[in-house]
Amino acid sequence: MQNSLWLQNVAPTSLNSLSSSLNCDVCIVGGGLTGIYTAYLLAKKGVDVVLLEANSSIASGTTGHSTGKLTPQHGAVFDLLLNTFNEEEVRTYYEANVNAIENALREAAAETFRQADSYLYATTDQGAETIKKELAAYHKVGIQGIETTETELPFEVKTALKMENTYQIHPVNFAQHFAELALKAGAKLYVNTRVTKLAVDEHRLLTENDFEVNFKSVVLATHYPIEAIKGLHIAKLSIDRSYLMATKTSALLKGQYLSTDSSSRTVRTAFIDNQPYFIFGGSSHTAGAVQNTQVYYEMLEKELVSEYGLPKPEYLWSAQDPNTADYIPYIGRISDSEPRIYIATGYRKWGLSNSLVAGEIISTELTSGKHPAQHLYSPSRNLFGKTFMRMLKAIGFTVSNLAEGYLIRAEAPKCTHLGCKTQWNEADETWDCPCHGSRFDKYGNVIEGPAVYPLILE
Repeated sequence: MQNSLWLQNVAPTSLNSLSSSLNCDVCIVGGGLTGIYTAYLLAKKGVDVVLLEANSSIASGTTGHSTGKLTPQHGAVFDLLLNTFNEEEVRTYYEANVNAIENALREAAAETFRQADSYLYATTDQGAETIKKELAAYHKVGIQGIETTETELPFEVKTALKMENTYQIHPVNFAQHFAELALKAGAKLYVNTRVTKLAVDEHRLLTENDFEVNFKSVVLATHYPIEAIKGLHIAKLSIDRSYLMATKTSALLKGQYLSTDSSSRTVRTAFIDNQPYFIFGGSSHTAGAVQNTQVYYEMLEKELVSEYGLPKPEYLWSAQDPNTADYIPYIGRISDSEPRIYIATGYRKWGLSNSLVAGEIISTELTSGKHPAQHLYSPSRNLFGKTFMRMLKAIGFTVSNLAEGYLIRAEAPKCTHLGCKTQWNEADETWDCPCHGSRFDKYGNVIEGPAVYPLILE
């Protein structure tokens, strides 16, 4: 496995594993930023909340493998959103992220974040056209954006779109801070506690150690919900994997950058242990579809050295992101017929700000309030007419790989989720499932769900 910069020299929050069965008002499954922030907001309102994390420490999964950008500039997304949603709905998406970020930063530890303007940039005509459309969307929706050709990048750009007053964080330290606040507010957080069964009708779940948690409501903040098959959410999500690296540098950038070219690249810096680091990434593909993933690291490393004049990276890691068909995550009550289940997923590589939005929406819903973006993010929203083709593509990929795996990867272990044949990932030394994105280490242990049981390796 490669190592994320964010997980180096970080003292984990001291937490125990669940050692007995218990009862609670709300049980949250997943100890990333979504689960932690939701737990904090609920506990602050006096809700008896329990959080269960399968790994040995919180924020060590998707949160700890992110870019650490905390911004409402989610790529060139606003033009895309206007193809499906009206201007008021798109403005609601933007404002939900802006407000959630501002609310969280009022209580965040100062050393866990810094201000950094966000830029979309293009070096090709196609990328420049994307920015032109995105700027037009900004004007329609009422978002402040500045078109410029001045950046800190070591090459000329055709154009760039700057969004001011955005932020970047150390995602693990940021999440740990809110975990401490959640504990002080009365939340109970447990690690090394993997959920293996959810019995909704009985208001309980089981862990791999056969302990029960009885709840009134449950929040699945597991990146890819273990109960995703309810309401066909399993068919509405596709999974992408992208690559990141970090190397020492001499100075910090004032901004953070994302290209709109066909081969997208992300750039930012971070100051850790009195040392500036340059973080560079990109090159996404469908999760589990590529065996020789080392080529992606090699391609990025070559660019890092040749274009930026920096030394070879000390840290390499990859990130996995579920995408919804209409670009907006599923956050909230899973459906009207399942009023006790809440999910948060489909962040499309922008999970940090959307995690904060999720905490606000879910905590508001669970305490009988109404969040302004609740309807927009609703997992039960019905947009099949406009998104059917993208959803069909996701379903088709799942089905074809389930069959294909048995033909060309007959010796590969079966994913313990729905039986797809896994794919060995040489660079990360993992078994990856191409159907729904589950990942296992070389020993077969679960790294990412929806699988909850280890592989059977022969």
